[in-house]
This record gives sequence, C-alpha cells and structure tokens, in this order.
Amino acid sequence: MTQPHQLVRALSVVDASALVVGTVIGTGVFLKAAPMAQAVGSPMWVLAAWVAAGLLSLAGALTYAELSSMMPEAGGEYVYLRKSYGETTAFVFGWQRFIVAGSASIASLGVGFSIFLSTVIPLESVWIESNFELLGESIRWQFGMKQVVAVSVILLLTGMNCFSVAFGGRLHVILTLLKVSGIAFLIFGIFVFSQGTTWSNLATPSQAQWNGLSAFGTAMLAALWGYDGWNNMPMAAGEVRDPGRNIPRALILGMLAVMAIYCSLNLAYFYALPFEQVATSNSTAYRDALPVAARASQTFLGDYGSKIVAIVFMVSALGALNGSILSNARVPFAMARDKLFFRRMGLLSKSTRVPVVCLFVQGFWASILALSGTFDQLTDCLLFASWIFYALVTSSVFVLRRKFPDMERPHRTWGYPLVPLTFVLVAAWLIVNTLFSKPVESVAGLILMAIGLPLYWFYRRQNYLERKSLYQ
Repeated sequence: MTQPHQLVRALSVVDASALVVGTVIGTGVFLKAAPMAQAVGSPMWVLAAWVAAGLLSLAGALTYAELSSMMPEAGGEYVYLRKSYGETTAFVFGWQRFIVAGSASIASLGVGFSIFLSTVIPLESVWIESNFELLGESIRWQFGMKQVVAVSVILLLTGMNCFSVAFGGRLHVILTLLKVSGIAFLIFGIFVFSQGTTWSNLATPSQAQWNGLSAFGTAMLAALWGYDGWNNMPMAAGEVRDPGRNIPRALILGMLAVMAIYCSLNLAYFYALPFEQVATSNSTAYRDALPVAARASQTFLGDYGSKIVAIVFMVSALGALNGSILSNARVPFAMARDKLFFRRMGLLSKSTRVPVVCLFVQGFWASILALSGTFDQLTDCLLFASWIFYALVTSSVFVLRRKFPDMERPHRTWGYPLVPLTFVLVAAWLIVNTLFSKPVESVAGLILMAIGLPLYWFYRRQNYLERKSLYQ
C-alpha cells in the first residue's frame, strides 16, 4: 500500500498515452504554420520542417523510454539528470523547467486558448499598450481581455488538478478524445468538402528562394513547439501503473500518432489555401489575422467555419494545458523532496494526495508569464531553454550505461547509439541557431536559468548545515 506521504499509481496505460497525445497536441499545430512559412518561403520546406521535427522528437522519445523505465519516479528528467550528471545540473534543469519552460508552456497554451476564443467572442479590448526596443528588436506589450481570459483558464485548470490524479487523468482522456475527433473532422472536411482547393498550392511561389539552413532551423524550432510535451509524461512516472511496461509504450505509440496527425493537418492547410494566405495568418507579424486552421476551415464551413472550428481549437488547448499543469508540477515537487526547493512544495494534500502547493505556485507564475508576451515569444523562449536540457537528458543514456551497466532496463533505446547521438547533435545545432536568430528570447531564457543558482547554493548550504548538526 502507498503511504499517505507518497504519490498514488493511479494512471493506466490509456491515461499515460492520452497524456502524451493530449499534452503534445495543443495550439502549435493550429498556429505555427504561419511563422514557419514566413521563415522558409515554401510549402514543401514547411512540411519538411514538420517531418524533421517529428523524427527528432521521436528519437528523443525512444531514448526517454529507456530512462523512464529504469527510473519511474516523479520528476522525470530531473531524476535522470541527478543520477547521471549530479545534483547541480538536476537543480538547474528543475529550476528552468519551473521558472521558464514548464510555466511558459502553460502560459502560451493559455494565450493560445484566448486567441481561439476571440474568433467566437470578440476580445478586442486593450487597456494598456506599450512599445519598446530590446536587443535591437521591437517589442509590443499589451494588456486586455485576451490576457484576462488566458490567466483565468490557467487558474481554473490549476484548481481542477488539485483533485485526485485519477480525476485529472480521466479529464485528460476525455479532452484528448474530443480534440483528436475534432482534428479528424477538420482534415476530412478539407480534403472532401472544401471548395477551390488544389494541389498546385503546394508548389513553391515563383518569388520564393531558399533562405538558408538558419531559416530552416527557425521553422523547425517552431514545429518543435507543436511537438513539445512528449517529455512531460515521464514527469508523472511516479503515478503510472506498471511503469516499466506502460511508459515506453505510451511514449512511442503516442508520438507516432501525433506525427501522423500533424503531417496530415499541415498538408490539408496547403491543399486548401494559397501559400500567401498561410504565411499571413495569425502570428507575431499578423496579430489580428485569423489562425491558419480557421482560414482552412472556412473553405468547407463558410463564414461560420472559423467559429465552429475554434471550439475544436479551444478543446485542444484545454487538453494540452491540463496535461502540462498536471505533469510539470511534479518537477518542483521532486526537487522539494530532495530538499533543493521550497519545503512546502514537497507536501501532498492529505485528501487528494497531489502536490497542491506546487500547483498553485506554478499557476501563479504561469499567469504572470501569460501577461508578459505574445504566443510566439513565449514559445521561442521556452523552447530554447528546454532543448538545452533535452540534449543533456538524452546524452545521459550514454552516461548511465557506462556508470550502471547492470541496472535493470525494462526497455532499451531502439537504434542505440545512433538514435540518441543524432538527437543530441541536431539539438546542439538548434540551440546555437536559436541563440543567433532569436537573441531576445534566448537571452531571457538564459538569464532566468542563472537566477536560480543563488537559490541552489542556499539550499545546498542549508542541507550541509543540517547534516553537520546531526553528527555533533
């Protein structure tokens, strides 16, 4: 029996698979085709970026499957890094996951939800607006109804996740089924019922030219936001039944399903719309335009298409937001249990056995981030920070095989060592490319990570003094 201070293994393989699919499929596939088209200037290069990002994410998931089956504990990547690279690296990861990547992911999903809702209900009120320059880039900050909606939905789902993890898992399965059904309806409708569609839309525009490997990397980074979340499910490994078997299955099958859905939907966009309409859809450059998926839906649903399909988008955003809130809160929980974070964040609710304090602190910080930037700015910031540690975590499979060759591995990485090595090399290229192509977001991510080091040194000293007092 689990003790009152321990997490409950209540998530089945269906729940775990839904956590993969439901957390990955959020808002990116409905929004990111526009900035990707702006970067590479060709439909085929946009589709190539989606395929490349999907294969890279699958390579990461194949490696994480081995790590999670070895160490099925709450915290996921934090646990793997602590075992392979030590406490300092694990803390920096956990800090950036809490303060940058995880919370920014939650914030961006809240912002994405408000964008979709604005196509159904007018949310045009802007009460405060400011323009300023930062590192040579023009930044426009706004506060209005969209920001209020984003914060409200974040706090609502945070409150719902304070119930039992079994309740959160069932809610996630329902939201995942609804969103996949909605996306299937959209793909089927475009290919079968759309008017004026043509495969010639997939041809490269006559004025387009190859913008270089750096531009492809920028497009690939945008696609990786669409795939981001494949790493989240192992964070809740401490609550999955039969983790050695169910976690690898959920990771691999979930990612294959997501790749098929993403490639089909993006192909449908370019089948339905001329390239120029895709490129000028909602993005940082075209804030007031309709999302690309809404424009595509209008080709078979008419004027009401964007409003009808917006409901699908909102369900999708809610599902990803719910999964992100559920899984990300387990990282600071694991850190607090190791006495490397605020002690109260390591407490479980006596009635529901979930980390309620972690959930509310995470929700508060994510709400602040939701007020601070646009959807694209938030996702670029979190992806730069995330991929530094995705590369480190994936490389830990080499370290752990050398340090602990006899450790039980219920699942071994397919294609080892080529698959994890390819992931690490491509991730390193993406990190360097993003540092130069997105300096504001990259520097912001690095600064936020560095802020956590004094906190680590404080807790490390506290733990040293506690241990010392025990032996006196």
